Amino acid sequence: MNAKTGFEQEGGPFWDPRVTANIHAAGAVLWRASAGGAIEIALVHRPKYEDWSLPKGKLDPGETPILTAVREVREETGLESRLGRYLGHVTYPIPGHRKLKRVDYWAAEVVGGEFTANSEVDVLTWHALDRVMDQLSYPMDRQVVRAFTRLPARTDTLLLVRHAKAGRKDRYNGPDDQRPLDRDGEVQARALVSNLLAFGASEVYSADPLRCVQTVAPLAEKLGVEIGTEPLFSESGYAEKPDEAGERLRALVSDSAIRVICSQGKVIPDLLKRLAERDGLALPSARNRKGSVWVLSFAGQRLVAADHLDKSLSAYVAPS
Repeated sequence: MNAKTGFEQEGGPFWDPRVTANIHAAGAVLWRASAGGAIEIALVHRPKYEDWSLPKGKLDPGETPILTAVREVREETGLESRLGRYLGHVTYPIPGHRKLKRVDYWAAEVVGGEFTANSEVDVLTWHALDRVMDQLSYPMDRQVVRAFTRLPARTDTLLLVRHAKAGRKDRYNGPDDQRPLDRDGEVQARALVSNLLAFGASEVYSADPLRCVQTVAPLAEKLGVEIGTEPLFSESGYAEKPDEAGERLRALVSDSAIRVICSQGKVIPDLLKRLAERDGLALPSARNRKGSVWVLSFAGQRLVAADHLDKSLSAYVAPS
């Protein structure tokens, strides 16, 4: 990766061991469908820099890049957005400082709001895909937009969660399916809520072990919905009927709802491997740690992108 351009696009939130950023930011390729159905991308004009760019900004203390992307879109444009595919990140030096800045980008569809000029952005314009490149001030932004155009703008999102921390199996006296979340797991479950809502989460499903249900219970409570029980996504259910579990997962893909499914560590890797192999998609490497999330993007019933959110779900103080 070149430190001047700093762009990587391999699938999933990426890092480059050769470049360590000490300023973290996030942004979005903000898009909408025009009255005629064509895709348009929003660019913002910043009078401070006299440039045209994609909306973005630095992480606030304790904020995840996911939440930053949504917040910065709202603050700079007045528009509410729903995140979709992860598009990669750029890393570049800050002029006059011995610092590197990393900006993570997501595709984000407008779902409401209205532009209002503010102290950071005085103009917002919409551009068709075949014209937007010439309007951007920076080559790095063009690379991000190219990543956006490699797949359809509108995809159907499914959010696959591994249950949060639940202590050690050998230290729990009782049926393993009744092992509850521990304190760390409860913190993870609460932290998941705002991050999953950033992708438009609207319906909640879970394997039947208690720790899975408890992981998505705060989200279900926030949404005011019931949790649909899905035994096929438990380790025992999947071991007996892996093909049926794969069919059930595809059946949960929707063009009108963003569904969250909580499952287990011995299910998710094999389930995704089967799914990806069938659709010819290379999955990014992932540790599938407890409390992590896969953002699965489908075009029709075909899996076209799979982004693993792990470290990007961990709240931390962004250096300044």
